[in-house]
Amino acid sequence: MKVLADIGHPAHVHFYKNAWKCLIEAGHEVVVSSRAKECAVDLLDALGVEHRCLSRQNDGRPQGMGREYVSRLRNLVGLVHAERPDVLTGVGGIFAAHAGVLCRRPSVVFYDTENATLQNALTYPVATRLYVPDCYKGWTPNRRTVRYPGYHELAYLRPKYFVPNRELALLHCGLAPFGDTFLVRVVSWQANHDLGEKGWSETTLRAVVHKLEELGRVVISTETPLPPDLARYVYQGPPEHLHHLLAFCRACIGESATLVSESAVLGVPALYAAETSRGYLEDLQDQYGLVTVLRSTEPKAVCQGISRMLDAPLSDVRDRHARLLENSCDVTETIYGALTAETL
Repeated sequence: MKVLADIGHPAHVHFYKNAWKCLIEAGHEVVVSSRAKECAVDLLDALGVEHRCLSRQNDGRPQGMGREYVSRLRNLVGLVHAERPDVLTGVGGIFAAHAGVLCRRPSVVFYDTENATLQNALTYPVATRLYVPDCYKGWTPNRRTVRYPGYHELAYLRPKYFVPNRELALLHCGLAPFGDTFLVRVVSWQANHDLGEKGWSETTLRAVVHKLEELGRVVISTETPLPPDLARYVYQGPPEHLHHLLAFCRACIGESATLVSESAVLGVPALYAAETSRGYLEDLQDQYGLVTVLRSTEPKAVCQGISRMLDAPLSDVRDRHARLLENSCDVTETIYGALTAETL
């Protein structure tokens, strides 16, 4: 069979990469469409994955999103007609689902973000099958939804698929040779699920950096240019090596739900500070204590949240992380099974 995977974000590359390998090893064919957003194209190129870039990240305004939607869907429909895949898939999946309807192909959508209300309202009613984590709190179509025990990030960060390399993190990614390293993540807030939201102010970012640099080395992973006085903290390593750095950090602090979740499934405590949360972040907080969810981006509140997180004893983090892995399925196997199901 032939699978077409539509990639719109760097995290989607990681989510699918091991399933692609399993599909190809089993004799299936994989076609990948990509989007020029942050380092998504660079990640695909680094993995040696052939792909067709169909659009570039819009400016985050409704008009820009609308223009990209029309252009990308038109290009994806053309690719489907040319490649004739048996199934389309995507994370969030609006383009895979809509192209599937237009081209009469089944679509399998994976998602975990409840507050992407517009995208979900346009996608879920027409997707052939929707896969969400057990902790997902939003509406889904009952008869076409499959729930699984796990988190997206386990598709690529479960120990079966990822072994962190300390030497690589030291040589190329900015890990401190001695003492603690803290990874800070800021985002552009231009995704469809970011409509009406705003991220950290420069004041908040500076306050976080100044607090953390008293405790160790600070590295900032960012989607947008930083002020000149913070430029020296920017992550300089290859994008495909960021997880090697994260795995050896003392903590991760940021406004990216994905990177915070990645930190947690690696067993690294994390703090998420933003106006809205996610079901999976609250689950990682309530069930395993590996994430602290803070519904504020004010400098004082974020710094106090960091202090509380770092005051918690690390002695049981390893046990909590082990319990998380034990209670979660192999998400890559779930992806493979979903895409090869005979009942689509």
